[in-house]
Amino acid sequence: MTSTPIKIAAALAIAGAAGATFLFAGRKPAPPPPATPPPVKSAAIAAPRLDAAPLTADLHALLANYRKIIVLLADEKSMPANEREQAQRVGQTLFHENQSRAEKLERDLATLLASNQPNRFDAVTDLLSFIESDKSLFDADRLAFRELLQGLLAEVAKDSSLPAIKIHKRLSEDLDALAEIERNYEKEIRQVFGRYESRAIALKRERWDSYLAYLNTLFTREAILKEQGVVVPYPASALPPEPKGEPKAVADPNEIFGNSLPKKTVVLTFDDGPHKRYSEEIAAILKQYGVPAVFFSVGRNLGSVDAAGKPTLSDGAAVSRKLKAGGYTLANHSYTHAQLSKETGDKLKAEILNTDVLLKAIDAGRAPLFRFPYGARNSEGMHALEGAHLRSVMWNIDSLDWADPVPASIAERVLRTVDKEGRGIILFHDIHARTVKALPAVLDRLIAEGYQFAGWDGTNFTSANTAAAPAEKVAVSTGYANSWAIVIGIDSYPKWPKLQYAVRDAQGVREVLIGKFGFAAERVVSLNNADATRAGILGAFHDRLAHGGVQKNDRIFVFFAGHGATRQLSSGRDLGYIVPYDSDPTQFATDAIPMSEIQNIAESLTAKHALFVMDACYSGLGLTRGGGAGAFLRDNARRIGRQMLTAGGADQLVSDGGPNGHSVFTWTLLQALAGKGDLNGDGLITATELAAYVAPAVAGVSNQTPAFGSLPGSEGGDFVFELPVEAEFLNPQTAQLSSEAIALNAKLDAVRPDAPKMEDKPGVTAPTAPVAVKDLQGKEQKLVTPLAVPSSARQLAQRANDRGLQLFKEKQYAAAEAEFTEALKLRADFALAANNLGFVYYKQGKFAEAARWFDNAVKMDPSRAVAYRNLGDAHVQAGDAAKAKLAYQTFMALAPASAGAAYVKQQLEKL
Repeated sequence: MTSTPIKIAAALAIAGAAGATFLFAGRKPAPPPPATPPPVKSAAIAAPRLDAAPLTADLHALLANYRKIIVLLADEKSMPANEREQAQRVGQTLFHENQSRAEKLERDLATLLASNQPNRFDAVTDLLSFIESDKSLFDADRLAFRELLQGLLAEVAKDSSLPAIKIHKRLSEDLDALAEIERNYEKEIRQVFGRYESRAIALKRERWDSYLAYLNTLFTREAILKEQGVVVPYPASALPPEPKGEPKAVADPNEIFGNSLPKKTVVLTFDDGPHKRYSEEIAAILKQYGVPAVFFSVGRNLGSVDAAGKPTLSDGAAVSRKLKAGGYTLANHSYTHAQLSKETGDKLKAEILNTDVLLKAIDAGRAPLFRFPYGARNSEGMHALEGAHLRSVMWNIDSLDWADPVPASIAERVLRTVDKEGRGIILFHDIHARTVKALPAVLDRLIAEGYQFAGWDGTNFTSANTAAAPAEKVAVSTGYANSWAIVIGIDSYPKWPKLQYAVRDAQGVREVLIGKFGFAAERVVSLNNADATRAGILGAFHDRLAHGGVQKNDRIFVFFAGHGATRQLSSGRDLGYIVPYDSDPTQFATDAIPMSEIQNIAESLTAKHALFVMDACYSGLGLTRGGGAGAFLRDNARRIGRQMLTAGGADQLVSDGGPNGHSVFTWTLLQALAGKGDLNGDGLITATELAAYVAPAVAGVSNQTPAFGSLPGSEGGDFVFELPVEAEFLNPQTAQLSSEAIALNAKLDAVRPDAPKMEDKPGVTAPTAPVAVKDLQGKEQKLVTPLAVPSSARQLAQRANDRGLQLFKEKQYAAAEAEFTEALKLRADFALAANNLGFVYYKQGKFAEAARWFDNAVKMDPSRAVAYRNLGDAHVQAGDAAKAKLAYQTFMALAPASAGAAYVKQQLEKL
């Protein structure tokens, strides 16, 4: 019988004699010819075969790391410096993992061979068969096991039995074959592995390229780094600059940033107080240096406000009085330090106004300044500030004193950022001892370098030796003051066929308008079933909108879900109607509401933009389209817009039976508003984009043909939704869509207009292709979406994260992973995206990778309790009880009364 290793050696000899290489030019090795079967042992004396599966699993893991190192470093010289540094670091990690794994394999094999079990060589035989002839291996792969085989050879030599002698001979021949492989590949592999001590392989260039090409089908450098908790950010030169000439859409003229101050001028601000001890200590330091400051107070630290608006001051108010007496400015930091971008209506106003009442009780001339907790604000919050005659103050220099426990590190961070920015508003907190310790070092350095310290003079930030800071540049926003809506749903028609989904559709739209886009609940008029009579609908338009306080900078959204009808006039022209609750089919020409009347209502409204969305099918409305503009937001803010999107034309039935009790049209509309309708990726959804997404999507999955256009009187304005920032940290309680919803969304996305292609730099996109959509006369029109509004890297990162959330909820894990990765490339310190990437790994059972990313998240933002819970869960699944316990304990320290506390307590008890 000829052994397998002899066959390898023979092949080498034949190849050498022919003057050719034995290596495979990119192909996997063919299986060896079948060996002569061993003699069958008697069933009476056969011993049970040892399970070699654990050893084989370790071999596969060792091989995978070996291959990953090659992919990481194969073209190291061509990598950018930051990517090369990360690849080397991760390569070192994988290399040392393999050293430990190989040592474990050697120990396990040594223990097995020393056991003197009669069948102890069965597992060794299986191991050698895998290395010699497994179909998945290239010859270059086999070099990963060379040192393992050398150690095994030494162990087998200790045994003088006949089976051991045969195994020894087989190992020797295998090692000879591997030595020949190594000689052929020496140069290139030494370049890859020479930095890592003695384990090394090397291949001929032409064969090495083939092998590397194969490995690149298994792994990518980006995926390997990401598994190890590393995403290489885009180089600074590739990131979009802060928009110039076309300012950020989210900015507001009622907001102050530090980058407008004169050069070498700073403003010191302190948040979250007053504190009974540290606030006064900070004031004493400021007095010693003779510099001004602003103290942004949390209202509940000052006292309380009853239902009648009467304040009751607490001991904290006495601290604030001392600060005021010392010449320092008192300002508003909300009442409870809530994330105000998530609040709306009366609750939002109370957070602002209650603290304002308390501050006025301390100082009637309190400064008209407000800082949003976490810097989280939305358009409604900014409008509320305007109504309270307050201005928002942001910052551009963050001390991170709330997270960093080392005073010297805090001071160094502030000074480094001041050096970079050259001016700015510095954010500290007067509730930490470490801030007290860090402050003198900051002041010493800034004073020595000639910086001026600006204080609030009643109208602006100025310093004693400088003129007033220039006014903030007015930024372009969506331009709306207030948002209004009429939402109508009719199921239970007395005389028309009853519907099943219309009321549910209307409720779903109302919830999105209020919960996602910040429409004030009191400005959203809902009419369902018997309330949606002809008189009720027209009264809502005339009384609630026309005479209810709608202003010229407002927007109005109208949604109708119910029956539609079409009547042909004597002229041959079609006229469409929406059917109210009390309409009679035999008299709908007189008791339904014709589109001509809707047109008249639309023209009479004083709002800047109005959008009518009709989940009903009819035809008969002349529509026009305005042209797109390059500087979209600026031009759009000047133009009146009256637009309509309908579910279909005459003789078409609305397709009910969509997910969650919605019609197909309304479900698609809700998905568009969730983010899918942002076709150019700029965080804004225009009515044109909404139609460009909804119309082809609905037409592709139903018999409806939605139509869209501008009503007469429109000046080309486009209704705009500004997508809010998503702040959800993925966790086990995150809801995902039903299988029915996921299936329909997959069909909708299949006909979605192609996303714009990214150009050379992130955030620079080509225009989207025109989309064919019907108008209400049945004619085809081409919709062209506006060019994307310029965005910063931070905004692009947030949008990538938000897309990832949407994809996660659709269980598209690979696509979600790609979006969270993109977010981290754009913003390397994005804790939210790091957590969410980790949870995608967790859902796929990749617990070690998940733990690395959860750990990254808590390093980026140590205050996020949910990330510690996720980290604990990942460590539990990965089998690391000690680390899991530590993560759970940190969660309990941060969130002892949270919804997840009971679960975490149970986990701790188990550990």
